[in-house]
Amino acid sequence: MSTEKPLAFMKFRQFALDFFSFLHYCPLGQSPPLFTSRDCIFIIRLNDFLQKEGCRLKLPKPFRLAAAALALALCAGCGSPTPSRQIESIAQTSAPGASSPQVSESGGFTPPEPLTASFDEAAAQTDNGVFWDTSHLSQGYAAVRTDQTGKIKFLLTYQGDTGGAPNQYSYLLPSDGSPAVIPLQLGDGDYELAVCQNISGNKYSYLSRQTVSVALEDEFAPFLRPSIYIPYSPDSACVAKASELTAGAADTVDAVGRIYDYVVKNIAYDTPKAESIGTDYYPDPDETLATGKGICVDYAALAAAMLRSQGIPTKLITGYVAPDDLYHAWNMIWLEETGWITVEFEVKPGVWNRVDTTFAAGGAGSKYIGDGSNYTDFRTY
Repeated sequence: MSTEKPLAFMKFRQFALDFFSFLHYCPLGQSPPLFTSRDCIFIIRLNDFLQKEGCRLKLPKPFRLAAAALALALCAGCGSPTPSRQIESIAQTSAPGASSPQVSESGGFTPPEPLTASFDEAAAQTDNGVFWDTSHLSQGYAAVRTDQTGKIKFLLTYQGDTGGAPNQYSYLLPSDGSPAVIPLQLGDGDYELAVCQNISGNKYSYLSRQTVSVALEDEFAPFLRPSIYIPYSPDSACVAKASELTAGAADTVDAVGRIYDYVVKNIAYDTPKAESIGTDYYPDPDETLATGKGICVDYAALAAAMLRSQGIPTKLITGYVAPDDLYHAWNMIWLEETGWITVEFEVKPGVWNRVDTTFAAGGAGSKYIGDGSNYTDFRTY
């Protein structure tokens, strides 16, 4: 081990001595005055690190087992969901822009005003009964509506490099002529946007199409606003609930933990719905909140709406989970801070962290829970 930081080593050594002295005098399961479960996990991990670095200090196995046992004892009854590997960190290099939540000087979590996404009638251009609003491309979305009848779909084709991920997304547009907000979630570059009308079976003909060039003002912009898959507004019930839950949060990690905990504990998996749902289904976060149940995409959409409304960049991901290639939906969140949102999982700063509220709730089949390596991302919303 390097000797460049002897002070840190001495602090750890003293912490270890204090900790094991404490173990000697405090029976397992007794509420401790000084140490928490995080301290226990910290000392185990740091001990492993020191051994990897070649440090001569090696804690006896019984001590390490005692520390692990105490960590579990302290966690009992804390209200966290049953530990399962619901979070995985995916390293990236960028950081969110000014729309991210701030930590006040007093140390509290201060969310920004929720960002909106809407159809601007004054900016709209008309072509063959299709009304295009492309005035918000830099904010990560386009909006469209049509007065054409029948089954109408929106087809988005990204013309840049997706690294093997799908470059084409289709959305069923509302049949009542109301506008739809389409996310430009694949980043900067050229997109072909098309509105197509069903003519028979699976055959469609173009009503209108155009190519637009997108330069996002913030690469997180598409993941901080509502969209066709994650609909909400500042007046939505899910936004009010998110604000209620995060009031008084210490920081962003604490805010995420509160929302995560609420969704996991208050939304039940709706098996009959999962067995009967058809294609072209779009979740309604407020409905999921009101009914207290939903399928995986409902969990993910509700969590995304609540987190985005608090200024926390959040993706809704659909893909497959091994070993049975279950088609599933989950979230990815971006934080600038590190910390624990459950006793078992620590979110990392400056990365996309995978969060699976459906499996955490325990109603959809725990055999699919893995360490993240069994998740295959397919589409991002």
